[in-house]
Parts: sequence; C-alpha cells; structure tokens
Amino acid sequence: MDGPEQLHTQERLIGDLRQVIENAEELLKSTDHYSSVLYQSARAKLMQALLTATEELARFEDAQLSRMIAATHAANLVHKDRTGEQKLMRAFS
Repeated sequence: MDGPEQLHTQERLIGDLRQVIENAEELLKSTDHYSSVLYQSARAKLMQALLTATEELARFEDAQLSRMIAATHAANLVHKDRTGEQKLMRAFS
C-alpha cells in the first residue's frame, strides 16, 4: 500500500500538473493574435502537449480516486463498519 509520503508526492505532482496546464492555456490565449508561422507552429505543439497533459492528469486523478476508494473499503472491512454512521463516527474518532 502507498505510504503517506508517496501519497503526498502524488498529490503534489497532480497539483503541479494542473498548474502547468492552466499556465499553458493562459499562454495560448495570450498569444492567439500572433500570426507568424513560427508562432503558429509553436502554438500547435503546445496545444498537442496540453492535450496530452490533460489526458494524463485525468488518468492520474482516476487512479488516485481508485486508490482512495480501495483504502476506504479495506478500512471499513478491518473495522467492521456496516453503516454510514459507523464509518462517519470512526472517521472522527
């Protein structure tokens, strides 16, 4: 199972990737008016990289969510939580 340090690193990576995507989107918006071939070529490459990064981010987030669900389910089994109330009370104990 993933340790707390590894989970923190993964969360930081996901946050960093989100920030890069936001910055790239802003760059694309702010350079839309440049029409030279050089700019348009660079913009096309950036758009492709942005698409790839967005898809990768979705995969990372899905994997992280799956791990969280599995860990919650395992904890519920270990602690024999049968009801939502039991799960909630354990979460705050």
